[in-house]
Amino acid sequence: MKGLITILCVWLIGSANALAAAPEVIAGKTKFKHVMTIGSKGAGIGQFRYVEDFAIDSQGRLLVTDARNSNVQIFDKYSGEYLGTFEGGSAGKFEKPEGIAVDAVGNIYIADYVNGYIKKYDKDFTHIITFSDFGIDPGENMESEFMTIYENRLYMADKGNNRVDVFDLEGNFLFLFDHKGSLEAPQAAKSTSTGDIYVVDMGNDRVLHFNREGIFKRKLGKYGKRAGEFDKPVGLAIDGRDHIYVSEAHNDRIQVFDQDFNLLATWGEHGSGIGQFKNLHGLLVDERGYVFAADTGNNRIQVFAPQNQ
Repeated sequence: MKGLITILCVWLIGSANALAAAPEVIAGKTKFKHVMTIGSKGAGIGQFRYVEDFAIDSQGRLLVTDARNSNVQIFDKYSGEYLGTFEGGSAGKFEKPEGIAVDAVGNIYIADYVNGYIKKYDKDFTHIITFSDFGIDPGENMESEFMTIYENRLYMADKGNNRVDVFDLEGNFLFLFDHKGSLEAPQAAKSTSTGDIYVVDMGNDRVLHFNREGIFKRKLGKYGKRAGEFDKPVGLAIDGRDHIYVSEAHNDRIQVFDQDFNLLATWGEHGSGIGQFKNLHGLLVDERGYVFAADTGNNRIQVFAPQNQ
């Protein structure tokens, strides 16, 4: 990759890849099965210290941000093979990368929680531009979190400023929205197939639904432990059918809803076994419907496959 990615080795994360023997761990209308675990604790290849969020690049590989190892690691999403590590290249080393997104032509955007920079790279990790900065003014951010791209816009959850910042793909600031100032520590912004934007409003234990211009449409959920309720929601993903996946750091579970917010599936509990979680963060659903979950407190990624779709 033009010398910017250190290909340390290609190996299968041996003990980490627990395959077909795993039991089903999800109940509900839709069932999923654990198929693979990627990673372990540490600073070596294929290891994590604070796994955050995911994207799929133009080659179909899994890109994973690690805030404490200050890097992006690359894996084969089918086998879990480690393929390489990227630490920022000519644009300078990352401090705390969290948000990551890939546009339609394969350009990669990585947001740094500490310094406010959003760095754009081409598909080979060659730096193109750096935009935004640390601050409170429009076009700046504080504590950047998970983001999404729809058409020519990048939507980023700006946790420190309690808002969503919107840029074009050349790095020009467009606008922001905050639902009349009621967002509190938003963690993720993700788009549907039609460009609607869902935002995890972590501080208020809910998910908010906006149109692409940031106009509020509805709120989903409230604080609690029951189905359809949340305790510190963090991660968010939307699949090809516009189903909504939400991970909760305190309830140690993933819930899945349709567009009418009917519960389709829920799974997880506190622990370190298969289908158990500690401090869940980012989520990703690929074109097969496989769910990649950042099991941050266990320093790993758990992968689940749909069983009845």
